[in-house]
Amino acid sequence: MNDQPETDVDTLAVAVAELRPALEAILMVSDEALDKVRLASVVGHPVDDVEQALQALAAEYAEQGRGFDLRSVAGGWRFYSRPEYAGVVESFVLDGQQARLTQAALETLSVVAYKQPVSRARVSAIRGVNVDGVMRTLLTRGLVEEAGHDEQSGANLYRTTSYFLERIGVTSIDELPELAPYLPDMDDLEDELASVAGLDAPEAAPAEAPAPVEAHPDSTADAAPEGHHPSPHSGAGTEPHGGTDTA
Repeated sequence: MNDQPETDVDTLAVAVAELRPALEAILMVSDEALDKVRLASVVGHPVDDVEQALQALAAEYAEQGRGFDLRSVAGGWRFYSRPEYAGVVESFVLDGQQARLTQAALETLSVVAYKQPVSRARVSAIRGVNVDGVMRTLLTRGLVEEAGHDEQSGANLYRTTSYFLERIGVTSIDELPELAPYLPDMDDLEDELASVAGLDAPEAAPAEAPAPVEAHPDSTADAAPEGHHPSPHSGAGTEPHGGTDTA
């Protein structure tokens, strides 16, 4: 009667955590997105069961209108506060302090996101200012990382990180919005280029041509017409360097 196999006793002695509460507990304390394989290895359940449980939890939170969501981002799962409560969360986290990126840092990060992998010199050329300081800030905050070297110039190349994907709530850079709807029309672009080059305001022709005046023998034939002044945009001037942006 007492000849119960030892293996059965050992199996019954092992405490197996319930799947969904176990996933919630792990995700609650994690500071990064966790993929389903890693979660499955921790809770001791099959990967397929973990995937189904995660999707069920995400749907349940959305249906109940909780103050947080469970999202699949950057190849893993993580809790996020709901967008409609962003103001409350921001007020609590910042507590009167400004921890956001500057406009210069956001513009630089956008160039890297859409042009990656890209060199620092290329980013500077696109923005028209030196971006060394901003790039250091983005590297320090973990939003940008090195991605090898350019084969021709040997310059360091940069790309966005998985942390960047987590911060904006997407799984890959393929989900970034298209730029075309935000670009100016070609006519507007030509007008802008003409304005920068000083060609958008040509001198108006006189209403009535003055009567020809006989040149004096001592006058110079190629003297500049009276009242004519060179355009302030003429010449090969350059736009002032923006200096190093700081974030």
